[in-house]
Amino acid sequence: MTESALFTWTVVLPVKVLADAKSRLAALAGSRRPSLALAFASDTVSAVLACPDVARVLVVTSDMVAARALSALGASVIPDSPDAGLNAALSLGAAAAARGWPGDGVAALTADLPALRPEELSRALRAAAGLAADGGGLSSFVPDAAGVGTTMYAVAPRGEFTPKFEGASRRRHASSGAFELSLEGISGLRRDVDTPDDLRAAVALGTGFRTAALASDLLNAPNAPR
Repeated sequence: MTESALFTWTVVLPVKVLADAKSRLAALAGSRRPSLALAFASDTVSAVLACPDVARVLVVTSDMVAARALSALGASVIPDSPDAGLNAALSLGAAAAARGWPGDGVAALTADLPALRPEELSRALRAAAGLAADGGGLSSFVPDAAGVGTTMYAVAPRGEFTPKFEGASRRRHASSGAFELSLEGISGLRRDVDTPDDLRAAVALGTGFRTAALASDLLNAPNAPR
């Protein structure tokens, strides 16, 4: 943590069973879809761990391949039990963070942000911390590039962690009282990847090396979806 940060953050990332992940990329990735999903998660975790405001990353997953790979990068892994969906997984991770590091803020991130830059995450987390310090609310969020979903949900210490991801989550997070962070220069933080067009947009921003290698093969294949 740098001197200007108000507190550190525990970041929670949910990772689905790789065989079930990213179904809308099936036409593009075929049998390599699990590898692509793991590349997204690995590049996301690497960027988060390089953020100076982050003390630790907790990955919630029941996929053993993902658990081993992300643990090797430096994340701590919590089994996703009973595997009850995205928001349940996030709440499981947040509860573990509250028990272990009650002075931390807790931020939930989607695990498909391969163009994320550490400085983007730092900017968003510091905005969330500043908002809480100024009395503007203990919870905040960052909408996705489409303006429909959410890529980050952050709760300062002593705040109530109530994630509302999936579908039109931007509206649900706003309705719950969380403050929407409207920040410049965080395109990678907002660019989640669900479709081939999303992947092209992420590649244009510049992804981590794992995603870049796979995306190059898949997007440049003769039969790649357009």
